[in-house]
Amino acid sequence: MTALSFVWLGAATAVFVAANAALKVYATKGQLPVLIGALLLFCLGNWLMVQVMRLNGLGLAIALSAIFQLVAISVMAIFVFGERPTALQLAGMALGVVAVALIAWPAGAKG
Repeated sequence: MTALSFVWLGAATAVFVAANAALKVYATKGQLPVLIGALLLFCLGNWLMVQVMRLNGLGLAIALSAIFQLVAISVMAIFVFGERPTALQLAGMALGVVAVALIAWPAGAKG
């Protein structure tokens, strides 16, 4: 992956985290403008993901996005909303990170 790919992926992840935070607020307060804002953020995030897909292909882009979002949203859930994942859930997240690292590993890399 190129540096540009990581920039697009980082931007998409930030937008998706903001969209999910807005959905959490909507789930607790139920305000329609918050839902509309979240949906607009999801549209922007998907457009950013198209840029990642153009550079790296669909499979790698989605795998990376899923793990980046999983980690980022979990961190937000823990520190902003006070949620506490179980040890088993944390182990699952760690396995997901390892799996995507193996998927994203450069094809010609040794070792």
